[in-house]
Amino acid sequence: MKLDLQNIPRKRNLSKEDFLKEYFIPKKPVVIEDLTENWPAYKNWNFEYFREKAGDVVVPLYDGKPAKGRQNSHGVAKKLPFSEYIDILQKGPTDLRMFFFNLLQNCPDLVKDFEYPDLGVKFFKKLPVLFVGGEGAKVVMHYDMDLANNFHFNFGGSKKVILYPPGQTGLLYKVPYSIVSMEIIDMDNPDFEKYPALARAKGFETRLQHGDALYIPSHWWHFIKYETPSLSLTLRSLPGSPKAIAEVLNNLLFVRNFDNLMRKLRGQKWIDYKNRLAIKRTHKNAGLD
Repeated sequence: MKLDLQNIPRKRNLSKEDFLKEYFIPKKPVVIEDLTENWPAYKNWNFEYFREKAGDVVVPLYDGKPAKGRQNSHGVAKKLPFSEYIDILQKGPTDLRMFFFNLLQNCPDLVKDFEYPDLGVKFFKKLPVLFVGGEGAKVVMHYDMDLANNFHFNFGGSKKVILYPPGQTGLLYKVPYSIVSMEIIDMDNPDFEKYPALARAKGFETRLQHGDALYIPSHWWHFIKYETPSLSLTLRSLPGSPKAIAEVLNNLLFVRNFDNLMRKLRGQKWIDYKNRLAIKRTHKNAGLD
């Protein structure tokens, strides 16, 4: 049994008007293959270039281990100079990842290597962020807390991406008081006996190569597996509707803080309780209880 996934469409020479009409407004994902071909990043962005330009910058790294007990979620595993991290990436598989690294704040010279594409979208230009991962590294299935529309540009390697629209949330074992699926579930090789609702969820997949740009609509779930070491730039367009803004504020001010408070108070019991509730609610939604 496999996940029910269809290929994300791939386009070249996509006009601004067609992007808005066919993908952005109806909130459908698309890979644009030629959006970066005139960027300096298309020619230059590889690990040796980053070693030269930003090798001394100390970067926070995250591993694939779920938070346990009273640990806050998404804690930093270690901090290293970028050049030392690149050495680790080039030695072989590793689960260490750079996550949401603000280029404008930390490596402003690299901002000149890309441009904000003319797609009829208003970008939040204070937050161009870099994601880096080693062979085999995986990002748990989640959607973004700020509900941004993401434009994800891949360089220097390849990665697999699985997406699900918001309408499939009830089948994805969403953990209460969070924006993630159960971290124990490996979306690259799910156990359908334990998590049968996943077989009913309908999603999308693609493999991103050097220079590919993936549009991930607001509120869409995404899982990522680095098939080789790669660098990715994400440019973000924030939601503007009152309903979305209210949900973002609730996520940032209540959900995240409440969850971390309960982790401190109850530790592993809180995490285990949420996972049990995720299974119960998902199986009820799927008619499996």
